[in-house]
This record gives sequence, C-alpha cells and structure tokens, in this order.
Amino acid sequence: MQQGRRALLGLALLGGMSRVLNTNAQGLAELAPAPAPVTGLLKLDAELDAIAANPTCELASLSVLAMRHGRVVYEHQAGRRHIEGTGGPAVTRDTMFRIASISKMVTTLGVMRLVEEGKLALDTDAGMYLGFPLKNPHFPNRPVTLRTLLTHTSSLRDAAGYSWSNDHALKDILVPGAREYGKGEMWSDKAAPGDYFTYCNLNWGVIGTMMERVTGERFDRLMRRLILDPLGIRGGYNPAEFSAGELANVATLYRKRATDDDAAWTPAGPWVPQVDDYTAKAPVPPLGIDKYSIGTNATPFSPTGGLRISAPDMGKLMALLVNQGRHEGHQILKPETLARMFTRQWTYDGKGGNGDSNDGLFYAWGMGNQQFFDHEGQTVVEGGGFAAAGHLGDAYGLMSVFMVDLAKGNGMIALVGGTSTDPEKYKGKHSSMARFQEQILDAMYRRAILARAD
Repeated sequence: MQQGRRALLGLALLGGMSRVLNTNAQGLAELAPAPAPVTGLLKLDAELDAIAANPTCELASLSVLAMRHGRVVYEHQAGRRHIEGTGGPAVTRDTMFRIASISKMVTTLGVMRLVEEGKLALDTDAGMYLGFPLKNPHFPNRPVTLRTLLTHTSSLRDAAGYSWSNDHALKDILVPGAREYGKGEMWSDKAAPGDYFTYCNLNWGVIGTMMERVTGERFDRLMRRLILDPLGIRGGYNPAEFSAGELANVATLYRKRATDDDAAWTPAGPWVPQVDDYTAKAPVPPLGIDKYSIGTNATPFSPTGGLRISAPDMGKLMALLVNQGRHEGHQILKPETLARMFTRQWTYDGKGGNGDSNDGLFYAWGMGNQQFFDHEGQTVVEGGGFAAAGHLGDAYGLMSVFMVDLAKGNGMIALVGGTSTDPEKYKGKHSSMARFQEQILDAMYRRAILARAD
C-alpha cells in the first residue's frame, strides 16, 4: 500500500547538505529550505496509510503532495487505482484523477492567458463574445461579464442543468424564448448580476464556450495549448483522446454501495465504480462531437470539473503560482495577471445578505479560486497557521484539495478517489471539510511543511 517518496531524494540523508542552492522566480541564487527530517516523513507515510485504511471512513485511493517554501518536499500514494476484489493495481505518482471542481481554477489559468492576449476582457458584456445575448431576464440592464462568471456572481443557477451534449447549443438553452429555455430556472429572479454569490457550475460551461468562440479552438485542445503542454502536464479534459498508457493510469472513482443502483453510501458494501472505469471499456468521444460547431457549447468537455491530472502535475501548477507565472525559465503568465486572479473579489458578510456560504464552506473568492481564512472556528489545519487560496473538489466519490499560501510558498494537494462513508456524515472538527481531509492536511502540514519529527 505504501508508495511514499521524498522529493528531496538523497539530500534528506546528507546532514551536512541540508541546505542547498536554489533559483528563485527572478533567476537569483538563494538558499533552499532545509528538508524535513527523514523520521518525520516516515511517520507521515504511516499516518497517511492509517487514514486511508481507517474503517470509519476507508479511502479507495489517495495521492498527496506537499510544497515547502516553493519546493516539493513530499509525495505519497496509497490504495488502488482500480479495485478488483481484494486486489488491483496500486496508485502511483503517475496516477491521474478526475479532480472535479479544482478544474475550474485550472480553466481560469487558461482564461487569464486569453485576457493577457486581449482576446477576452473581464468587464465586457459576455454576450459580445458568445454571439448571443447573455441576459438575466429579471435584470436585463445588468450585464453578465467574465468577472461575474469567474466569481459566481453572474446570477446563473444550476437548477436547469449545467451540461448538455455537443448537439445542443447554449444559445438555445440560455436565451429567453429559445426552444430549450424551459421555465428559465437557470436565472435567479432575486439577485442581479454582480450582487450575490451562489456557487454555480454552469458559469464555467459558459466560460469554456467563450474561450472557444474567441479562439476558434475546441476547449479540451485549447487548454492543452494554453496551460497543459507548456507545463509538460499529461492528461486533460477529454479522456477519449488519451493514449492507452494514460488510460491505464486513470483512477476509477468509487463509493461503497449496497448495490450498483443504490444511491446511498453503505460502508459494509462493495466498492462500486462511479466514473472513469476504463478496465473493460475505453471512453467514448462526447456525443455529437463529430458535427460539433466550435464555440456553441463547451460543456461536454467539463471546464467545470473534467480535468484528469496527477498530483505531481498539479504540483507543477502550484509551482507556477508560487513562481509568479514562470516555469523552467519561461513566463507562462505575467505576475500581475496572477495577482489579478487571486485578488479577493467577494467576502461573505456573515449574514447571507451578499451570498450563500453553503453552510460555511465559502467565505471568500477570487477569480476562479476559493480563499481559505485562518481564524478561530474555521481553520484549514488544526491550531491554525495556514491561510491559503486554491479550490476544493467533490464529485463521483472523489474529494480533492488544492491549497497554497502564495506568500510563503507552502502548499498541499490531496486527491481521494472514493470513500466508504458519506463524507457528510464524517464532519471535520475545525473546518467545513470532511474529517479525513482535515487529518490528511493536518499530518502533511505538521510533518512536511513545519518539518516536525515529534
């Protein structure tokens, strides 16, 4: 089960070389942080394995990464990427997970490249890019902009759905009076664009379609060009285009159920695949893709949640943020662009007057990123000390975390490919996350970031 890996390799064993020269974002030599003690990291391996095997909430698979002062200092994997009875292939550092809503933050990185290039503007009426009016009929004089879409203040809602096959067009769904508009449940009748935060997946389907429209490129391939390929990241938003080797290393996502058709978690039941089970059947291309008109409906590629990626490759994204947009000597995004992206756009007023906190899960938001406070009663790690930005993910049994303190260069990534127990019934003690997520982050923060061996 144990697949621990100390990213500092032999340096952790060389006491006389515990500090080494590194290169900072400006290309200047500086002293790198001392590696965490080997004993602490070995304890961390064991602690994470115990969390994954906990009968109260067993984890189907786990892949984690920790960054300390801008350097990856720890990786670990546990569990099986495909479960076959009591066996199955182990998770490795190359295993890719469908990371759910963390995909939104990665999509936003692509958006911000297009903003840099002048192809999109944050405060222009989104309908100008889509080729059809994007107007809330209850507030027709308030424009929906890219900024309101990126901050969940667009007044769009998920009540009418947020994904349709490629033989549908968003203009036929979102425009009042169009043939698939229905009852108009996708629009709030209580809040105008820009006034109220409500987490909405549909925003990112619209954003992905805007990206296609202004570039003439299909969303999944556009994201490869803008972000994934420049960083050397495998995977992507369309598994139908993955190689056989990539497919073999995609983790199936699971829940424990009594039967395949049972919607409730059953801790004593079998692991039931929920998505990405490619052991017997390869993924099929999105329905209607053969006749798809680029720029009409990007939702089948799931800009909102469909990225398959490994924890180490997510570490490349984290390093990109910490290094102010630089990767291996290349400036992928300008520092000022990332500063705009992570500038706080919305803060919960504590009363529900300016947004829905989703039972305390959301307190602050940038553009395409959640911002995590560090105050009494709501801390990322036990005892506090880690304020961060990033995103959470929750879909098909997967629970994912991407959190980074941009000022200090400390960050943590945790990908869980399924749980035996409903996470809603295994609540955290110091945050709105599930208890097992708290335990994973607490252990990594103590051992890998604070470098404690006690």
